[in-house]
This record gives sequence, C-alpha cells and structure tokens, in this order.
Amino acid sequence: MTDAKANAAAVPPPEPAATTLGPFQSPVFRAVWFASLASNFGGLIQSVGASWMMTRIGTVEMVALVQASVTLPLMLLSLPAGALADNVDRRIVMLWAQGFMLTASLALSVVAWLGLITPWVLLAFTFLIGCGAALNGPAWQASVGEMVPRRDLAGAVALNSMGFNLARSVGPAVGGAIVAAAGAAAAFSVNAVSYVALITVLWRWRTPTVRRALPREGLRVAMGAGLRYVAMSGRIGSVLVRAVLFGFAASAVQALMPLVARDLVGGGPLTYGLLLGAFGVGAVGGALASTRLRSRLSNETITRWSCASFGLATLVIAFSTALPVSMAALAVTGAGWVLALSTFNVTVQMSAPRWVMARALALYQVAAFGGMAFGSWLWGIGAGMEGLTATLAVAAGLQLLCVLIGLLLPLPATTGLNLDLVNRWTEPDLAVSIQPRSGPIVVTIEYVIDEADIDEFLAAMADRRRIRRRDGARHWTLMRDLADPRLWVERYHTPTWIDYVRHNQRMTQADIAVTDHVRALHRGDGPPRIHRMIERPTRPAHPHHFTPQELPEAVTDPHRAA
Repeated sequence: MTDAKANAAAVPPPEPAATTLGPFQSPVFRAVWFASLASNFGGLIQSVGASWMMTRIGTVEMVALVQASVTLPLMLLSLPAGALADNVDRRIVMLWAQGFMLTASLALSVVAWLGLITPWVLLAFTFLIGCGAALNGPAWQASVGEMVPRRDLAGAVALNSMGFNLARSVGPAVGGAIVAAAGAAAAFSVNAVSYVALITVLWRWRTPTVRRALPREGLRVAMGAGLRYVAMSGRIGSVLVRAVLFGFAASAVQALMPLVARDLVGGGPLTYGLLLGAFGVGAVGGALASTRLRSRLSNETITRWSCASFGLATLVIAFSTALPVSMAALAVTGAGWVLALSTFNVTVQMSAPRWVMARALALYQVAAFGGMAFGSWLWGIGAGMEGLTATLAVAAGLQLLCVLIGLLLPLPATTGLNLDLVNRWTEPDLAVSIQPRSGPIVVTIEYVIDEADIDEFLAAMADRRRIRRRDGARHWTLMRDLADPRLWVERYHTPTWIDYVRHNQRMTQADIAVTDHVRALHRGDGPPRIHRMIERPTRPAHPHHFTPQELPEAVTDPHRAA
C-alpha cells in the first residue's frame, strides 16, 4: 500500500451532515420527545381548565394571577433547579419533577371533583405545578446534549420548540372542548394522566454512570458558581441581553392576541383559536427550517432576520382588520419566535461546558421568561392607555431596534469551539497535611518575560484573569518585580483546597490554548514556578511566638500546572 493510500485509509470518514429530523434517529430522544408532546398537551389543557374555572369562582384580578402563578416559579426557582441538575443525575431530577407535578395534578383533580376548590386553592395548585415545571426545565434542556450527537443539538432544540408549539396550536382548543363537555375537573384529570408516558420513558432510560472524584457543591455555592461563570462569560452574557430584549418585545403579540381577535379583526373565540393556530403553524415551520438555515447562516444573521420579520409582521397585525392577513402575519411571528429562541438556546448550550450547563440554561430561562413576563404586563397597561394599534406598533419598533442592537452585541459563533474538559491536571503531592476544607489557599506563579513580549503577555493574561475568575478564583492580581523587571507573578486565592482542585479541573480545551500561549512566552529555566500556600492567622498578643500549627505553610512545585 502506498503512503498516500495509507494516509487516506487512516482518515476517518466525515460525519454525516445534520438534518431536520436527524435527532429522531436517537431512540431516547424520540421517545422523550413524543412523551413530552403528550405532557405539553396535558399542561395546556390544564391551563385552559384553570383559567376557565377562575372566571367562574374568582375576580378579574384572580384570572390574571393564574398565568402569573405558573410563570413566577420559572423566574424564582430556575437557578436553584439548574444548580441541582448540574450536581445530581439529571434523569433523577426530571423524574422527581414529573412525579411532583403528577401528584399536584391528581390532588387538584380530586379537590375539583369534590367541589372543594376556591380561588386561592386553585392558585396554590397551579403554583405547585409551576414549581415542578421550573425544577424540570434546566435538567431537561441540559439533557438534550446527552441524548443526541453534538451535530444534532441545534435540530433537537428546534424540534423541542416545534413540539411545544404543536401542542399550543391544538391544546387550547382541545382543552376548551373538554371543559365545555365535562368541566374543568376533567381537564385537570387529563393533565395528570399526561405525565405517565414521560415518567415511564425517563424511568426506562439508563444514563451512563459518572463517578465523581469530588464531593458535590452545596446549593448556595453551586448557584454562586453558575452566576459567576455566566457573568464572566461574554459569550453567554450577550445571549441573555438579547433574549431579554427579544422576549420583552415579542410578548406583546401573544399577550394582546385575544384583543386582536376581538377588537381589530372583530371576531370571537373561534377567531382567537384561528389566530393561535396560525402562530403555531408558523412556529412549526420555523422549527422545520431551522436546521437548513443554520447550515447556511450564522447565529447572528438568523436572529436579525427573525427580529426584523417579527417586527414587520407585528406592524401588519397592528393595522390589519382582515382575518387572513392577520393569520399570515401571525404565522411569520411564530416562525421568528421559534428561530430566535432556539438560536439563543443553542448558543448557550454551545458556549458552556457540561459542568455548568444546566445553570447557564437556567439563567437564560430566567432572562427570557423575565422579559416576557414584564413585557406582557407592560403591554397590557399600554393597550389600556394608548390603544391596541399604537401599543403593537411600539412593540414592532422595539423588534426592529433589536436588529440594530445586534451590531453592538452580536451573538457569538459556536463552530470550532471545544468546551470539553482537558482532564490533564493532577492533584500535587503536599508536604503539609491538610483537609479538603482547609484554606484559604493562595497560589502564585512566577513567569520570566522578555521586554519585547510584555504587550503580548499582558493581553494573554487578561484572558487568563477572566478564565481564572470565571472558574472560581478570587483576588486575582498580576505583579512585576521591581528588582528584576523580567519577573512577573500571577497571584490568586481559592476559599479551600477542594475549591482549588475543582478550579483546575474545570479547564476546557478552549481555555488550555490561553495557558499554552502564556507558557510559550515564559523564558525562565524550566516551567513557571508555582507556590501553593495556605493562610494561617497570627496572634497579635504574641507576635514572635508561633505554634507549629500556626507557621506559614507553603508548597513549591515547578513541574505542575496551576
């Protein structure tokens, strides 16, 4: 065999291209998707039943609180739920969440059948169901990457959006029919049954067992780590800002759609159902087109076109009095809705490593739902004060403004970014016996840098500082020796030894390029010299007397990476 043939044989065949329905080739994703579709149908049927029942037993303010009782937990509990999902088996988290919602739905059904329901009881149960949804959301979204190959991740997220919008297109109408025929209690019972399929699929799904070398983070510490990672990651930060703005502007269409049906188009419940259906059909179309669009366009381009088309379609809705025209415009907004939100979701998933994935998605969920919740409230006030047409026109203008904001905060590209963990750091041998919770730990690293390389070194250390702080380091500083100008010292703290170990094990393949760049600029004999020290307090009353336990402790190792 010639060398050319041998080399050709050694090259692995290229991965098949992503397709719209490619994620369905994964049996787990396929089963979970269909079970989730049934659960989404049940949830929307339950929502119709709760809203209708509240119109009979409560005030107008209470009717508005039904939707708030479902969305409020998503804003309050998403981050704790994300922290839990990153530290516990996500399948187990989803099982507990689904079981909790099943129990709450069954209890609501029983109370409703017995005629014991009151407005506050109904709100309490819908709030509990919302808490279950908040617990389930981050674990479910973060698990998508475990169900399908990376090339199919964007398509899987779009298919999930499509499934929800399929349910939203038909679910309210089915719910209305059930409530009309058998009452709200029947709708609650249907929702309870809808959880069974998903619980069964999750119970049968066997995820790979991951052995943890380190103990789990406490909930408060894990939440802080998630907030810190997102705050120090410019890639994710730009997504959150764009999601808030888009959700705020886009929420006007859905919040005011009943008024569009009644006041602009001049119809009734059937007209409202047709408008909802048009939005859902557009959303399904956007999901089906998303894979092809992502293969040709960047994330930012898709988002800009989504915002622009959403804004122009909203403007048409604001001035249209013809049902077919309004339905066509709503189909465009539905497609823009799915394309924008799925692009945000995929960008977050592609910009965060697995150890913090659920927390990053949870914060994205808080941003998106927060923008939608605040927007829905504000657009309702605006419609009452300034009129429906003027309010929708303002919302359309904000969507067009979102296109311009993309020039200042463009979404990052996700191709070629490797966030797999490096796993090449090993815990050093210590001369001093310490416990995992011993600390604070102070680390210094000495570099010898030539004068000609200082500008390049400082630029690389700026990235180094961001990575250090993002992964848990505190009090990061860079110092230059006044006696030896070539000597530079990097210094940072971690609260405990186990935090130091965890900090080093979070380095990704993308991060290691910065580390290798810094080391390439080092001109000393051997690798940069590293000192790992533990702080110890002194006794002011006896400044010159120390016990062995109080002496400053240091570990020096020039051969291990910090």
